[in-house]
Parts: sequence; C-alpha cells; structure tokens
Amino acid sequence: MATILPVLGKHPQMGSDCFIAPNATIVGDVVMGDECSVWFNAVIRGDVHYIKIGNKVNIQDGAIIHCTYQKNPTEIGNRVSIGHNAMVHGCTIHDDVLIGMGSIVMDRCVIQSNSIIAAGAVLLEGTVVESGTIYAGVPAKKVKDLSPDMVHTEIDRIANNYVQYASWFKDYNHNNFLKQ
Repeated sequence: MATILPVLGKHPQMGSDCFIAPNATIVGDVVMGDECSVWFNAVIRGDVHYIKIGNKVNIQDGAIIHCTYQKNPTEIGNRVSIGHNAMVHGCTIHDDVLIGMGSIVMDRCVIQSNSIIAAGAVLLEGTVVESGTIYAGVPAKKVKDLSPDMVHTEIDRIANNYVQYASWFKDYNHNNFLKQ
C-alpha cells in the first residue's frame, strides 16, 4: 500500500481519478489535481515546503519531487510528464511539459509551457527554459525549437497515455494481491 503521510498537520490531497502505485510515497503539503498518476517507487515530499501538481500529471517510476526548506516550493502545471528517475526540486514547471528520464531540475528553475527537457539533462539552479524549446545536456542548454506538431505528438501523447495506463489499475486492491 502506498505511503501517504501528514507532516506537521498537513495532509496530502489528491483529486479524482488518480492512481498512486502501492510503493509510492507522498507526504506533507502536497495538492494534486485530477487524473494524475504516481508510479512505482516515486516519492513526493512536501515536508519542507508545499508542492502543487495540476491535472493529468504523471510522475513515473523512481522520480523524486521535493523542495527547499522555507525557500523554494515546487509547482507543476497541467499535462506534465516527469520521466523515470527524474529529480524535480524547488522549481516551477508550467503546462504541457515533458521532463525526460533521469533528468535533474534544480531550485528556482522555471520551465515554460510546451517544452521538453531531454533525458539525462541537468538544469542548473535558476535556469529559465523558453516556451516551445528542447533543452539537453549537462548543464542543459537550448538545442532547438519545438514545432507545434511535436508538442501535440509527444507531450500530449505521453500525458494522455499515462491517463490510460493508470486506468488499467482502477480495480487495484492491495488486499486482493496479498491473497494470490
């Protein structure tokens, strides 16, 4: 069963039709919108500041969402995909963004809408990603502009796919699996 705990009297809040994997962890001041999914071994720690997550956000396996104590909350818009083992810390991510697998987004970064952070990229503290661009590398830099078609074929597709994948677990009941 997922670990969902209050911290200092602040309880995680989830919208409707969310899937939380049985070994995911969500603690503290976390507010999540509708049709979100938090996958296996993902951690969302709203213990030192708040975390706001929009609608249709997927936080994939092993990803970590955290903040900086009393300084930098984490705010994530709508239709954001956070790839496997990515780390998102004390930053702002606008709507329609893809954060690639294994990437790191550090404090005070701002990722504007319709953008992609490539797998393995490291956004140094305070980086601002322009709307409609792809950033890649260590440290991450702009590598190209995104076409409107790519926004819809990649960013929208992945966000919608994860809503579908989460629906496969609608009948998940932890006790039923223990009996098998």
